[in-house]
Amino acid sequence: MRIIIVIVVVLAVVAVIALVVPRMRNQNDAVDSFRRQIDALSPEARRPVIDQVQNAGRSETPDDPDNPIGESPGEDGVRGT
Repeated sequence: MRIIIVIVVVLAVVAVIALVVPRMRNQNDAVDSFRRQIDALSPEARRPVIDQVQNAGRSETPDDPDNPIGESPGEDGVRGT
């Protein structure tokens, strides 16, 4: 009878450990995920994206088909030189 009680107790301990360990790991993953998200908001992390957007804005085809890329009308209305 004692052997059965010991086996039941051991199985219960193993079951509790099996349920608790994955939850602890998930909590650590959540903290790491939160830290990565906060790091992604930093100015250093955003800089490459901002540069890409600015470069894309410069190289887009203008709405005016007569205005070549990179040239804009000057103060007198004559396109760039």
